[in-house]
Amino acid sequence: MTQTPEDLRYTEEHEWVRRTGPTTVRVGITDYAQSQLGDVVFVQLPDNDNDVTAGDSIAEVESTKSVSDIYAPLTAKVVAINEDLVSEPETLNTDPYGDGWLFDLELADEAGLDAALAQLLDAAGYQGVIGG
Repeated sequence: MTQTPEDLRYTEEHEWVRRTGPTTVRVGITDYAQSQLGDVVFVQLPDNDNDVTAGDSIAEVESTKSVSDIYAPLTAKVVAINEDLVSEPETLNTDPYGDGWLFDLELADEAGLDAALAQLLDAAGYQGVIGG
């Protein structure tokens, strides 16, 4: 069974979002997503310092089966990227909620982040999307 941690928020496009500070979040792909992809062989990350818009494709994950777009879950600025994935993309398969994170985003203010996170799915809602 795939893992869906209760403390995260989720998108219907299979990204997870973890709040890391008053205005910051960390983003990755879900256990379900990595299991559907199969063996990840390449990750293209967004540029650091880029402003991104919720719903826009900002990264790619390539597996032996397919190429999948990664969408910005929130309108924010990219403040960190996981450089380790460039040389070790398989980390997305082995630790999707830990070392396999993709990028960090920062919003202008705490209230804006509260509101944005409220729009995302909770674990139960995401389970409904994936039929869990």
